[in-house]
Amino acid sequence: MTTQLLIIGGGYSGAAVARAALAAGWDVASTTRGVPGAGQISFAAAGAALARTTHLLMTAPPGESGDPFLAAHGGALPGGLIWAGYLSTTGVYGDRDGGWVDEATPPAPGQPRSLRRLEAELAWRVAAAVGGFALDIFRVAGIYGPGRSAFDDLRAGHARRTQKPGHAFGRIHVEDIAGAVLAAMGRPPQGARVLNLTDDEAAESAAVVAHAAALLGVAPPPLRDYAEAAASMSEMARSFWAENRRVANAATKAALGIGWRYPTYREGLAAILRSGG
Repeated sequence: MTTQLLIIGGGYSGAAVARAALAAGWDVASTTRGVPGAGQISFAAAGAALARTTHLLMTAPPGESGDPFLAAHGGALPGGLIWAGYLSTTGVYGDRDGGWVDEATPPAPGQPRSLRRLEAELAWRVAAAVGGFALDIFRVAGIYGPGRSAFDDLRAGHARRTQKPGHAFGRIHVEDIAGAVLAAMGRPPQGARVLNLTDDEAAESAAVVAHAAALLGVAPPPLRDYAEAAASMSEMARSFWAENRRVANAATKAALGIGWRYPTYREGLAAILRSGG
């Protein structure tokens, strides 16, 4: 049986998964809302592509009306679908005042965008139960990688080193997202499962920026206190700083039989610099 992976959303994470899957010998197509390039189809054409799809990865975020793929094509999910994955966010755990959560922790989202993510997770659970396919819900931490890291902010002069004592969060290198998705397809669950894609060390933002500056050999931005900086932040930035949690990943790595290629931001940043990113 030919395996066909359809990726809904060919953005930063979706493109990384597509590259990894192609390298592993998968037949891959990904959607785009722009002009389709090599290996891409339009979002509108996704329904037709479903007929030959065995594995489906949803990376596009939900809108005000819910998950865009299920709204447009949910009724066309094929009987031959073996597995689906949904890229969600660790934001669904909400604020834990710096405490730990794991894969079994009940969600408690506090931000509107995280509430929409949880609603989309639930919609995919229903679709999987009705369709009889395996479902992995990937709750993803802060994504970084080549072209999207503290190096880019430092080089552009946009980096800020903001300090809020005790506020730490996890990150995940985009290549580790791709590795986890491929591992999950190789070890599909019975029913649905939650996987936490976050590295092994939650860290304060100021420490990451300082480390990136040291690797570049440049002076770090001046340290600023969050209480003083908050007034000039965007609403999105303030919502990020309003929540504080540490996310465990041991059950995820055990279920997939993997370790992270970049277990902390140190290894990840070093690799980005070596690659010229």
